[in-house]
Amino acid sequence: MKILHINQSDLAGGGAIAAYRLHQGLRKQGLASKLLVGQVTQSDPLVALTPIIPFRKKLKNLADILGLNYVTQWGTQAINQHPFYQEADILNFHNLHGGYFNYLFIPQLTRHKPTIYTLHDMWSFTGHCSYSFGCQRWQKGCGKCPYPNTYPAIKRDSTALEWKLKNWVYHQTHLTIVTPSQWLMNQVKLSMLNHLDICHIPNGVNLDIYHPLDQQICRYFLGISHKKYVLLTSSINFHDPRKGSDLLIQALNLLPNAIRKETILLAMGVAGNVLEKAVDMAVYSLGYIHLDQLKAGVFAAADVFVLPTRADNLPLVLQEAMACGTPLVSFAVGGVPELVRPGVTGRLAEPENPQSLAHQIEQILVNREYRQQMAQKCREIARQEYDLSQQVQHYKQLYQQVQNPLPPKLQSDTAIAIPPD
Repeated sequence: MKILHINQSDLAGGGAIAAYRLHQGLRKQGLASKLLVGQVTQSDPLVALTPIIPFRKKLKNLADILGLNYVTQWGTQAINQHPFYQEADILNFHNLHGGYFNYLFIPQLTRHKPTIYTLHDMWSFTGHCSYSFGCQRWQKGCGKCPYPNTYPAIKRDSTALEWKLKNWVYHQTHLTIVTPSQWLMNQVKLSMLNHLDICHIPNGVNLDIYHPLDQQICRYFLGISHKKYVLLTSSINFHDPRKGSDLLIQALNLLPNAIRKETILLAMGVAGNVLEKAVDMAVYSLGYIHLDQLKAGVFAAADVFVLPTRADNLPLVLQEAMACGTPLVSFAVGGVPELVRPGVTGRLAEPENPQSLAHQIEQILVNREYRQQMAQKCREIARQEYDLSQQVQHYKQLYQQVQNPLPPKLQSDTAIAIPPD
């Protein structure tokens, strides 16, 4: 089988990294996998840019005026002329938002090729947003959007029209929907996509790279005392309200003084410089860490990984921390509770409650034996449920099913191979 993944980027963002790892896993198991993406960050002959047309910026301005994101991305119609597309047996869509793809061309691209659509957020079935927070308008048709500025932002509220356009598209083609989290699967069942085949396949992590390491050795190389408490956090867009940076800052400053004095905060991504000024504790800014082996060492050096997200699917960074045996603290939102299991792999805070977040962090930090038990469970669950090789096997089975579908009567009685919840 020859698989073509279509995504917003090859490696920029969690959804891109998850798709690229799937691509690598498929190649390792003998499938011919390639990517067409809107943004290329590396030199790889198996990755190519989607077609770009002149005047795309002017066309984008028109789309902004209309309040309809991406419908002027006319380069999408030329994808079927690309050699990667023409040689592919199966398409696997990933993030189709991001300003590189026009969803109105989905029926044309999928007419002669079986297609999987892996969802990394809610955008596919809303009037514009990637996460709807408390809004449920997407279940019936959107309109009067309460969050026009959430990503991807709109300058005019045309969400009712965009919802209808998407609904029309999905009824012109057959897609098989894959959700990494059970939470997102439940949302899909309430959405315009509920007439399609839906299955749940979690993202996977390479457990040969992300695995427990000696904490003292990792701290030695980072210049951190083994006597200190070490918290770790990560953000690639610290100013996005969805990431919850304001809640994290409040929570850290609510920790008891005695704990803050004995704690070092490691910050991956762009968070470090802001946290150094906003938090009353020692902060080590690590910046972007692209090498997976180095990231694994940072996870291993930490006592707790903290993700203050307000909305999420199945955060890849939580899976990576789990695989390294690092206990987790986050809010009980979206698919997060599928990874952060209270008393097992970490602790969950009440959404929008920094005092609750501070309390959960403190409960893990002050109890070494508790942390060690969680560390063992983190690795055990990662090995049982989130091994990349398991994810690849489930996708291979799914590709085979969509390429050689059973007769309709049999197909309706046959469950798609899905890992256990």
